[in-house]
Amino acid sequence: MRFSISSADLKEQLQIISGAIGSNPVLPILEDFLFIVEDEKLTIVATDLETFITAELSVQSEQNGTIAVPAKILLDTLKQLPTQPVTFDADMENFSITLKSAFGQYQLSAEDGNDYPKLPIPNVTDNVEMPSVLLLEGINKTLFATSNDDLRPAMTGVLMQLDDNGVTFVSTDAHKFVKYTFSELNVGAHGNLILPKKALNLLKNALSNVTDTVKIAFSSTNAFFYYENQTMVCRLIDARYPEYNAVIPKDSPNVMSIVRQDFLSSLKRIANFANKTTNQVKLTISELSLTIEAEDLDFSNKAIEKMPCSFNGEEMVIAFNAKFLIEMLGVIGGDSIKLMLSTPKRAGIIRNEEETAGEDLMMLVMPVVVNVY
Repeated sequence: MRFSISSADLKEQLQIISGAIGSNPVLPILEDFLFIVEDEKLTIVATDLETFITAELSVQSEQNGTIAVPAKILLDTLKQLPTQPVTFDADMENFSITLKSAFGQYQLSAEDGNDYPKLPIPNVTDNVEMPSVLLLEGINKTLFATSNDDLRPAMTGVLMQLDDNGVTFVSTDAHKFVKYTFSELNVGAHGNLILPKKALNLLKNALSNVTDTVKIAFSSTNAFFYYENQTMVCRLIDARYPEYNAVIPKDSPNVMSIVRQDFLSSLKRIANFANKTTNQVKLTISELSLTIEAEDLDFSNKAIEKMPCSFNGEEMVIAFNAKFLIEMLGVIGGDSIKLMLSTPKRAGIIRNEEETAGEDLMMLVMPVVVNVY
């Protein structure tokens, strides 16, 4: 097998798909990229058995073939090469590869490509297309709120619901909750997919420069994402997602409006003085002002700030985990936000003051018991 390609083009694709390779693979061959050359086309595959990513590139080839190439040494070598044509010459009997550049040649031991795990085949009846920017927005708005608790596998991923109302992304770790709905999309399919965190992180990186639509196909076990010259296949989390609508407060009549960036900056400053275990900040909300306080009695640290806000409701004192609020305010975007409250013991709802047509983003954060300062 022999082919030539630009070192920069190859490096760019390998850097994107290398994220699929696990840090401690169960099989030695999973440390490799699979190279498949057929009719002037190179297909590269990387996997950890749960997630597969493939990329296709045009090459100048003389012989077709399939071989597994050690990922780390190849990628590290390409990173040190300036942009130039490189040639791969594979010995299919001894399973070795000679990489030739303008500086010299490098020999790598390889493995039989036929031993590489087979890419899942989409025995699929459901397909949907959506703009890449919408899928990326759904991932960005929800991924941070997923759980790390393996005892509740459903909550370690993001739920993507497809129905007649459009597409909805949901994530929660039982302390914070995000629901992002885009209704102005005719998906033409129905399904509830729980997408794993690793696959979504890889998809997030891959879609950052994609401007076209993404085709999504899914079965009961796998989801297939097709975009530009790449394909990602991920195994769905086989679990039942919690009935999340039950935790959303039906009535939150106390509404505070505030400039998002000012609130976020104040929280970041005040959080430095909070107890490092609870990260608790206390909010005292009145008609025209918000007072934010934190105290760490173990180190005699204390901070308090006051800022203007607009509040419609009875004066209230409520406490939250500052880390959760900072995460949510950093992701939600917009110039100003609403914090909607019912009582100090019930969840607060965060929304943008102004939302884009067709979009509905709601973030919910659970309060903590107020410590008396």
